[in-house]
This record gives sequence, structure tokens and C-alpha cells, in this order.
Amino acid sequence: MKGRPAVNVTDVQGDFTTWKTGSLAVPHSDEAYVKNVDAATRHLREAGFLIVATQDWHPRDHISFASNHPGKKPFETIQMDGRTQVLWPDHCVQGTEGARILLDNKLFAAIIQKGMDPKFDSYSGFRNDGGAKTEMEAILRAHGIASLIIYGMATDYCVRATALDAVKLGFRVIVLEALCRGITPDTTLRALQEMREAGIVVMKELDIETITSLT
Repeated sequence: MKGRPAVNVTDVQGDFTTWKTGSLAVPHSDEAYVKNVDAATRHLREAGFLIVATQDWHPRDHISFASNHPGKKPFETIQMDGRTQVLWPDHCVQGTEGARILLDNKLFAAIIQKGMDPKFDSYSGFRNDGGAKTEMEAILRAHGIASLIIYGMATDYCVRATALDAVKLGFRVIVLEALCRGITPDTTLRALQEMREAGIVVMKELDIETITSLT
């Protein structure tokens, strides 16, 4: 039997937008993009969808910050305990304006903060790179959720990781491409293809009628 759908708005935070001149701004994430995301999220909430957000929420000594690795620059990679770690500009530091979600927080049934352990990155809204779970799965299960609609930033990192983990956990997943933004065209295309191959439905635009038929 089909279950209730939910929505995950992924990391729509100031530091990821060109609108707010963020430290890790994703291309084409201007004011118009954020307003489109806001309007779509309000529309989905009015239609009865459960809405949750994820929020990068890093301590200042986070492993992913290039500034914490002397001699290293943003976008270089290092090896940490057998895994490849991308180094980023400092971003979404706990309590800073750049970490703020740019949508009205009253839209969300829950805000799942991630990336709080300084030793591990956390692209997925379900777990960090060390395997520690967030409360995302428990919240969705408690509400009887079987299908998850995902959009936000960045397509090729946090949207991708969250969507792939959701499928592994048995959720039906839809990604709304028009409401996502990726860091580079090549990695975004690869991420979209990887998601399709994993059984994720990639929809161009928000269409509640189609979403309802799929979920």
C-alpha cells in the first residue's frame, strides 16, 4: 500500500547561495531560485505534504574546512582514514548568518542538522561519513512516510547523497531537478544519472498530480 509522501528541502542556506554571496555559493542560486523554492515548499505544505529540512551545521574546527589544514586550499582533496575528503571554504558555521535556512522555518515539521561532528563530513541527511545516523529516518518512520521528494543544494553532493541513502532505506524517491542547483555541470549530470540508475525518479518541474500518482 502506498504511504504518505514527505518533502526534504536540502541545505537552502545563505552560504550556499549567490543571493547572499555565500562562502560556498552554488551557481545560479540567486534570489529568484530561493523564492521559487519557497513558493514550491509552501504549495506542497498547503497540499498536505510533511516538510522537513536539512541544515549544514558545522563547528569551526570541522575536518572539511581547508582553513583547518595548513598548506591546503579549498577544493583540494586529502585522504582521511581511507576515504577521500574534499576541502571546502569555511561554510555554515554553527550560529552564523551564513548557516541560516532562507525559508520560513514554520514551514518545517523538523529541521535536521548535520555535519556537527568535527571529524566527519555529512552530505547525506540520513548519516555522516562515519555512519552516525541523524534523526531523519526516525522522523519519517514515525509519520508513516514511504515516499520522499527531495530538492535543494547541491544536486551533486547533498541532494545526491540524501536521495541515494533514502532509496537504500526503502523509500520511494523523487528529485525535483528544477528546484535543485549543482556545483558543476559535469558532476551534476553524473549525479542525476546515478540517481536514475538507482531507481530514483528525476522530475523536471513540480507537478503535484504526477507526484501523487507516483507515491
